[in-house]
Amino acid sequence: MLSPQDIKDLISSIKSDCKDTLLPPENGLEAIGQPVIPFALVRSTRGYLEKITHQINGAYTNGWYDASAVMIRRLIETLIIETFESHNIASKIKNTSGDFFYLSDLISITLTETSWNLSRNSKQSLPKLKDIGDKSAHSRRYNAVRHDIDKIISDLRVAVQELIYLSGLK
Repeated sequence: MLSPQDIKDLISSIKSDCKDTLLPPENGLEAIGQPVIPFALVRSTRGYLEKITHQINGAYTNGWYDASAVMIRRLIETLIIETFESHNIASKIKNTSGDFFYLSDLISITLTETSWNLSRNSKQSLPKLKDIGDKSAHSRRYNAVRHDIDKIISDLRVAVQELIYLSGLK
């Protein structure tokens, strides 16, 4: 027969084992499915772009639409920076302290940059993608719903693919 202390120790051990085995791995999981961004767009680019894409798709699949929108915003911001860096003109998107500008300025500068010819579709898409990410990240009373993400998926695909090519990642 187990003593009360033995039972407490056993429960503590079980809790510890469950915590270690039931949580996702330290580096996260790959998304199941590709409902927002086809993974083929980012495969073999940069590991952090692949992880962001998994998070966008995984959050959407789980119904965490604000999380998906914020990660969409992050992906766009990252790809814009990658594009400027690959053309050796990153100084155009940095302040005097060497920090990158906020996304609104990054988009404005990207839309007028003459080192590349951004398509009309991407020019129209970038502000929409920023808007959904901003609302989800900064509006206290806004909660994204599936339809919010669904209506920007084609814009996202166009912008992501174009920025990946302009950045030389593919």
